Amino acid sequence: MSAMVKNGGVDRLPPIAPEDWTEEQRRAVREIIDGARGALVPPFVPLLRSPELMTHAQRMGEYLRFRSAIGKRLSELAILVTARHWSQPVEWAIHAPIAVNVGIDPGIVEAIEHGRRPAQMSAEEAAVHDFCVELHRDKAVSDATWERAIDRLGEKGVVDLIGINGYYALLSMVMNAARTPVPESSMPATRSFMPA
Repeated sequence: MSAMVKNGGVDRLPPIAPEDWTEEQRRAVREIIDGARGALVPPFVPLLRSPELMTHAQRMGEYLRFRSAIGKRLSELAILVTARHWSQPVEWAIHAPIAVNVGIDPGIVEAIEHGRRPAQMSAEEAAVHDFCVELHRDKAVSDATWERAIDRLGEKGVVDLIGINGYYALLSMVMNAARTPVPESSMPATRSFMPA
C-alpha cells in the first residue's frame, strides 16, 4: 500500500483480519471473490463493517462497472469524472489505468485529473463527461446536456450513467471518510488531486 491516505490521516477502517470475520462477513467476501472482481478490493474493506450494505453495494457496482448499458469504456470515463469530483485517490488509482486499457485516451485522463474539460473527445465521450460534470457540480442536468446524452446513450444508458455517478459517489464518500489508503497504481493521482 502507498503511504498516501485521504486527508493525510490514519486509515480509520483498516482491513479486518480474516480470522476475525463473522460468518456474514465471510459470505459477503466470498461473493465478491467469486464474482467479476476476484478479490476483496479497497472500496470494500471499510464496507465490510456492514456486510449487508457491502453485499448490496457490490452487486449494484458489479452491474454498473461490468455490464452497464453504456459499456466499459464510457463507464470508466464516468468513474474518473466522479473520482475527480470527490478527489478520491483510491478510485483514481484503480480506474485511471483501466480507463486507458479500455480505450480512453491518456490525454483525456490527464485533463480530468487536473480538473479541465478534455479538448479531444468523441461525441459519446463528451456527452458522458458533460453529463457527469453537471450532475455532480450542479446537482442537476440541463435540458441540452440531457438531450445530448439521450441521443447518444438512450434512456437505459442515461439511467445507468446516473447510477454509475451515484454508486461511485457512495464509494468515494466511504473511502474519503474512512481515509482508505491508496493502492499502488501505474497511474496514481498527483498530490494536487487531493484537497489541502
